[in-house]
Amino acid sequence: MRWKSGTQKEPAEKVIKDIRRATRKQYSAEEKIRIMLEGLRGEESIAALCRREGIAESLYYNWSKEFLDAGKKRLAATDEVKHLRREAGDLKEVVAEQALELRLLKKA
Repeated sequence: MRWKSGTQKEPAEKVIKDIRRATRKQYSAEEKIRIMLEGLRGEESIAALCRREGIAESLYYNWSKEFLDAGKKRLAATDEVKHLRREAGDLKEVVAEQALELRLLKKA
């Protein structure tokens, strides 16, 4: 029986791909932040940094986007909290004024 060209390689390639996927290094949040900060410092090119760390440049840029998006969300949440506190303060003033008016009307 003859094998067609390439048919025997497919299972081997799949096995290799599965092994690579299973043994892929998982980076902690601290490691990602460290790498991101090194990239932001600009002491070496992103390409050199990625080669040294053993990651693809696309992965670095994905982390960078996630990092910056998280910062934007955090700042937006902070602005929203400030707005809500200001609004709560305004509402407390209105309640205090109405309580004072009600007290004056009861005395009258």
